[in-house]
Amino acid sequence: MKKIISTQNAPAAIGPYSQAVEVNGTLYISGQIPLVSATGKLADGDIKAQTHQVFANIKAILTEAGYSLDDVVKTTVFMADMNDFVAMNEVYGSYFSENCPARSAVAVKALPKGALLEIETIAVKKD
Repeated sequence: MKKIISTQNAPAAIGPYSQAVEVNGTLYISGQIPLVSATGKLADGDIKAQTHQVFANIKAILTEAGYSLDDVVKTTVFMADMNDFVAMNEVYGSYFSENCPARSAVAVKALPKGALLEIETIAVKKD
């Protein structure tokens, strides 16, 4: 059965979608851009600052659903500029140091609100 996950500790959806949906022990988190939930505005700073904000949003949604970063099995990183990959990857690696999830990283023409990156996430409950 499908369960909609929503938390005020992450930005509200800015369109007709849910922050996350859980089905049969798998959590599908919609792409998170670096919006600050308290203000609804894009986080100030470079790709590193924006990556930290995206992970703050992802962690808030994971926590609301009873998951953690250890449960993440797949991420997809969308970047406005692939030249930011090394800096993004440095921050990304600080959140996943062991048993890293599978990942894709792609460059896109543009992201909502002028964000530098967006990350979507899939997590699975441990047995």
